[in-house]
Amino acid sequence: MSFSSRFLADLYDLPKRKYRVIRTRNIPVPMRDGVVLVTDHFAPKSEGPHPTLLMREPYGLSGFATIGEIYAERGYHVVLQACRGTDKSGGVFDPLSHEREDGLATLEWIKQQPWFDGRLGTTGPSYLGYTQWAICDALPKHSAMATKVTSAEFKSIVFPGGTFAVGLWLSWLQTVEGIRGNPLRTARRMATGGIEKTTLRASLKLPLRDADKRVTGKQIPFWRKWMDEAVGNDAFWEPLDHTHRLGARTPPTSFVSGWFDFMLDQLLRDYETLVDAGHAPQLTIGPWTHVTSDLHKESIRQTLTWMNAKLLGDTSGLRAKPVRIHISGLDDWREFESFPPGPADSQIWHLHPGEILSLRPVRASAPDVYHYDPADPTPAIGGAMFAFKGAGPVDNARLEKRDDVLTYTSEPLFNPVTVIGNVRVTLYARSSLTNADFFVRICDVDEAGLSINICDGIIRKTSADPAVPDDIWKLNFKLHSTAHTFKRNHRLRVLVASGAHPRFARNTGTDETLGDATRLEAADIEIFHDPSHPSMLQLPVYELDGVNNA
Repeated sequence: MSFSSRFLADLYDLPKRKYRVIRTRNIPVPMRDGVVLVTDHFAPKSEGPHPTLLMREPYGLSGFATIGEIYAERGYHVVLQACRGTDKSGGVFDPLSHEREDGLATLEWIKQQPWFDGRLGTTGPSYLGYTQWAICDALPKHSAMATKVTSAEFKSIVFPGGTFAVGLWLSWLQTVEGIRGNPLRTARRMATGGIEKTTLRASLKLPLRDADKRVTGKQIPFWRKWMDEAVGNDAFWEPLDHTHRLGARTPPTSFVSGWFDFMLDQLLRDYETLVDAGHAPQLTIGPWTHVTSDLHKESIRQTLTWMNAKLLGDTSGLRAKPVRIHISGLDDWREFESFPPGPADSQIWHLHPGEILSLRPVRASAPDVYHYDPADPTPAIGGAMFAFKGAGPVDNARLEKRDDVLTYTSEPLFNPVTVIGNVRVTLYARSSLTNADFFVRICDVDEAGLSINICDGIIRKTSADPAVPDDIWKLNFKLHSTAHTFKRNHRLRVLVASGAHPRFARNTGTDETLGDATRLEAADIEIFHDPSHPSMLQLPVYELDGVNNA
C-alpha cells in the first residue's frame, strides 16, 4: 500500500483495503493498426477470481495510478491505459477520434488475459467517461459502468449554443500538454489560476487559429484540425457521437455530476436515454464544478459501491432510491426515484421595463438597449465552466454593474420557490448586426443584495439564420439543469448580456470564420418586453417536504 493510496483512502473515508497490490508497468498493448498503447495492470495479491476495471485516459498513467491502486486493494484487477499519443503510447493524440477502435482492441486484449474472469467494469470522469461510451455496446455480458462528468458526444460540448467553448479547450490544452511536459509546474498553475490567466490572454488575441501556440508554444494538430474541419460540419462529428450506442443492452450504469459541471445536461440526456430504455441507473448530482475535489471523492466511492453491487453481488452499499441530488439554497440532499422527480408546476415571470421581473403580464413598453463591443467583451464570472479557479456560484456584482449587461429583478418572495430541472427563458431581441450572441443567467439575490448565479445558457445568431419579421428574434433558452430553493425574502434576477468571455468565444460581429477572424464590430442590442414580444422566464417548480413553496 503506497502512502498516496493510504492518504486518499483515509481522506475519502473509503472501505478498508483487502489486498496488497502488484503493479505491472508499461505493458505494450497492440492496436489493430499496429500502434502500441502503454498499459499498467494493478492486481490484488490474491488468487481470486477478481473482476476487472478498465480506465482509458489521456492525462498520463501516473495521474490515475493511485486510483488504480485503491480499486485493486479492494478486490479488482485494474487496467489503466494511456490513450493513443499520450504518455508513452504510440501514435498521435487526436481527441475523441480513436477511442472506439482502440477501446475495442483493448477489450480483446483483456479477454485474452489469464486473470480475466468475464466480469468487467469501466470507470472514470470526463474524457475517461467518453472512452467508456465509445465501447459501451461491446462490453461483456457481465459488465457495469461508472461514468462521471461526461458525455457520449462532444459536439455540444465544443460548440454550446452555437458558440465555441474557447476557454474550456485552451485550458484543457494547457492541462494535457503541461502534464505531459512538466506535471509539477502544471499542478502549480492549476492551483494559482495561472492556466485561466493564460487562457484569457490568448483568447483576446486573434486569430483563434494561433491560440494553440499562444498557450503551449507550438502548433497542436487537433486544434488546427478543429479550426479547419469541425466548425459547422456535422459529418465531422457523426463518427465521434456514441449516443446511438446507449440502449436496452447497455450495462448497469452509475452517473455522478455537479450542478456547475459544463457537461451536466449531456450527462442527464444520457441518463434519460437509459431510463427510457428500461434501465434504473443511479444518479448523483452535487454542488460541484468539473474539478471539485468532493465530486471526485464521491465518484470513487460510488464506483466501489456500484461495482461491488453489480460485479460482486454485494448490494449493501446501495441507497434506497437511485437518484440523490443536492438542493442549493437549502444546502440539503434529497433522494428520488427518478430525475426530474415527476411533473413540475410551471411558473411564469415576465420581464418589464425598469429592470423589473414580475408575475404580472407585460404592457406596451419600449425595448431596453445596451451596446456590446467585442473589443471589451463581457467577462465570464462563475458558472458551469472548466476552471480550476472561479467556476461555480459566485457574487455577480462585478458583472451586473457593466453597461453591457441588463438585469431584471423580482420583489422579495413571500414564500420559497424550489426549481428542479431546466429553467426556460424566452427572449425577444434585435441586434444592429446579424451576428450576435445572447447570454441569459438566473441569480438568487439575498436580503443583503448578494446576487449568486444559479444557471445560465447562451445562443449564437449568425447571418446564415433565416430572416424574421422586424429583425426581432424569438430566442428560446434551455438553461443548464439545476436544483435550487429561492428562500422567502430572496429575489429572482434575470441577467441578459451578449457574451461570457472566455467561457464562450466572443462573437466578432462579422462573417469571418471562427479560426481566421481578425476584425471586431460592435453591436447595439434591444431586448423587448411588450404584449407582442413578451420576454419571460419559466420555472419548473416542485414542492419538497419541509419547504413551504409558493
